[in-house]
Formats: sequence, structure tokens, C-alpha cells
Amino acid sequence: MNPSDNLKQIVEAALLAAGRPLSLDALQGLFDEMERPEKKDLRTVLGELAGEYQGRGIEVVEVASGWRIQVRKECAPWISRLWEEKPGRYSRALMETLALIAYRQPITRGEIEEIRGVSVSTNIIRTLLEREWVRVVGHRDVPGKPALYGTTREFLDYFGLRSLDDLPALSELKDIDGLDPELELPEPDGADSAGKGGGPVRPGDGTPATTTVGAPSPARTANDPAQKPAETPSSAQTDGVPEVDETP
Repeated sequence: MNPSDNLKQIVEAALLAAGRPLSLDALQGLFDEMERPEKKDLRTVLGELAGEYQGRGIEVVEVASGWRIQVRKECAPWISRLWEEKPGRYSRALMETLALIAYRQPITRGEIEEIRGVSVSTNIIRTLLEREWVRVVGHRDVPGKPALYGTTREFLDYFGLRSLDDLPALSELKDIDGLDPELELPEPDGADSAGKGGGPVRPGDGTPATTTVGAPSPARTANDPAQKPAETPSSAQTDGVPEVDETP
């Protein structure tokens, strides 16, 4: 098989076999140096594949970590029945916490509690960290140095987003439960997420000096309001329900 004449077939097969998003660099790494395609050629065949998959049960999409073949969400109610065990559903409190981190990052736990009006369970923060949907991106330069949380590339991949710009406007987000996809396909090795190491996050404005951790030169989120002063967990109200383990 001549790679130059069968580039589309090779790329399609790679996306199908990988079981995870593949970046352009990863796709280029499949070829020897002498036969390695240009990135523009890869983008061309990926665009062609995306067009050819229109109207089918699967689709070729670009997410934060690269390109992948995935089940179209309209087919989710039927495809999910292939697995006897239902995927875990996350509590409203967890999804509200995740939404606040996504839209107002970087944000501290105390600031989340101030906005929600209730304390944030330690189990919620632990679950988000274990899922690798959020990570500590720095510390607020105030007494106690509270951790600042931001989203990761795994968060974008899970929700099918290329960047934070793809998040729906808050005015369009009528139901917080709609953030949780109905279809959660298990990984072949049983892992909770595909890949390690979160990508760059995009902190907002109005923050005191921080000690940034992770990727350099983060971008801003659009329309990010100024951060409110941090509040210690003890000053917030409680949810009024016993704390339960949020781990799926």
C-alpha cells in the first residue's frame, strides 16, 4: 500500500483502532520520515472523512486532544444498552461545581461555596480530580494560599469540546443536568479517562498574583467576571444532607 495514495484509509483506520483522540503529530508519527504527510494534507483528509460520515451512526470530530471516531449522540439511547451496567450518574451538586470551575476558572473552593451558598463536599473535589476533569493550576495570593482550580484537556474531550470557547453561553444553559452526557462508553482497560496530563486551562481576570502550575501562557475565558474574595469552608452553609461518596 502506497501511503501517499491511501492516506485517507490509513488515517481512518488509525482513528478507529486508537480508541482515543489522535493529534496531527500522533498521526504523522505513524509514517516513516520519507513518507510522512504534511499537516495540511492530514487536515484535508480528516475534513473529507468528517463529510463522508455525515448522516451515519458514527462521526469524525475534533476535540481538544485531536481527532476521533465516536458514536453520534442521537444513537446513545440504543448503543448504551450494549453494557449491562449503567454508567454512574453524577449529582447535581457535582455538576454545579464543575460548571462553576469551567466558567469562572481559576476559582477557589471558598469562592465556589460563596456562589452556591453551601459547602462543597470533599468527595466532590476528589471525584473531579480523580476523573482528571479539573486540576490545581495555582494558589490564590491570600492568607491560607487556597488552591485555584481549572479544567483540563480530559474535560474538553469528555464533553466533546475543542476549547472552552465551545462551551454554551450561560444564558443557554437552562438545565445543569444537561452537562452530563447520557452515553459514557467504557475504556478498553477500564480506566476512567483516556490519556493523562491535562492540557492548558484558561483562567479569568481580576485575580491577585498567583503561583501558576502547569502549562504556560494560558488564555482567558470570554466574559469571565472578576473573582470574589475567597471564603473559608467553615463560613459557608451546609447542603443539609449527609455527605456521600460521589465517586462513580
